[in-house]
Amino acid sequence: MRRSMIRSLGLFVAMIATSLLLATVAQAGPPLICHTIEIGQAKSLPWNGHNWNLSGGESYDTKNLVRDTLEILVPDTPILVRMETLRRATLYARKDPVAAKELLARLHARATSAESSGHPEALAWFDVGYLAETYKQWIGQNLPHMTDGMRMDANPAAGVDGYALVKKAVALRSAALHGDDPQMEFAAALITLSGPQAEHREYAQKAIAGAKTDSLLAQNLATRFLGPQTETMSQLLAKN
Repeated sequence: MRRSMIRSLGLFVAMIATSLLLATVAQAGPPLICHTIEIGQAKSLPWNGHNWNLSGGESYDTKNLVRDTLEILVPDTPILVRMETLRRATLYARKDPVAAKELLARLHARATSAESSGHPEALAWFDVGYLAETYKQWIGQNLPHMTDGMRMDANPAAGVDGYALVKKAVALRSAALHGDDPQMEFAAALITLSGPQAEHREYAQKAIAGAKTDSLLAQNLATRFLGPQTETMSQLLAKN
């Protein structure tokens, strides 16, 4: 009886802690959108110095979004650059429904084509999965802190389990490298901030451990989630 009460209390405390974390993240903003990924001098989509939530004064022509994004997402592009590029692409895609649908479709076609040929590509599955998850956090949403004034009725990624695709990519990547890719583990840890908790902890631990030999990943983990008063990314990931 006593053990049962202790287990119940532990479960209750865990639920409260998780709820507080999710409330904090929700208040700060969607993690895949609101947190800029540091990529050094690497090439990504054009950006005008703001971090997120387009102001309306951007000059980038979204007719080039699909072409430009695909040109960046080549096999030798690091995961962190892919994350930031897909984040920027999602912000731009919010105001161009046609480009939003085409980009997701093209990335999905690229991944399934490689799979059909008998050579599944981890990076291809990662790209479509991560884009789907960023779409879910931004396109079609009407969050209190949004100021872009744009609304989209339909999310092209509705019904797509982006996390499952990223999880598949992590497994393929680990098999190809005969070890973990800490940057991809970091991406998976961000996606799973709201769960599954056991998988999130594993991703976070591998990302933090891998940062010891990856200076750019270490720089990203040391950045604040959203402003100087918020936690570092490492603290946010480790909280669970």
